[in-house]
Amino acid sequence: MNNSYIQNWEAMSDAAIIKEIGKRLKQIRLNQNLSQEKLSLLSGIDRITISRMESGRPVTSLTLIQVLRALNKLEILNAFRQEPEISPIKLLKLQEQQRKKASSKRSDN
Repeated sequence: MNNSYIQNWEAMSDAAIIKEIGKRLKQIRLNQNLSQEKLSLLSGIDRITISRMESGRPVTSLTLIQVLRALNKLEILNAFRQEPEISPIKLLKLQEQQRKKASSKRSDN
């Protein structure tokens, strides 16, 4: 498997993706100089579960969120956020509604 920063996630099997996520979480933990025991205390997750996760075993999404929160890495979840796209027709209609020029002041007689 390629250890470069950018992965071709589409080319990886589901099991390989889970294993890669575990490796990256372990690296984040080590970069923060945390032991599995300390992360266990911070996250409320059993140390054995953390060990299994880091070795590529599947965990629940709740466990993943608890670990990300303990590592102060919840911003990773921003990848799941998608801004709504405006259709080209709706965009054109919005542009047509924009004022094209100013009008002169009307006087009341």
